[in-house]
Amino acid sequence: MNVPSWVIVAAAVVIAIPCGWTLGVLAAEVIAGHDAGAFPVLTIPLGIAGAITFALARIAAPSTRLAILIIAFIAAALLT
Repeated sequence: MNVPSWVIVAAAVVIAIPCGWTLGVLAAEVIAGHDAGAFPVLTIPLGIAGAITFALARIAAPSTRLAILIIAFIAAALLT
């Protein structure tokens, strides 16, 4: 069965939101330590915007972008 590419890109955009959130929290912990305080307010929107931009950019096949975002989300969730 052939899945249209727009469905895969839409799924990548949906997974980009929690992926970007988790990467933003991870970035705040790396920069400011475990007691980051309000610093994630700055890094979470940047993480979400970066993840959505990656999901929509045509730098790789849609299925590759989706797989990368899923792997990044799982890895960042395990690290935080």
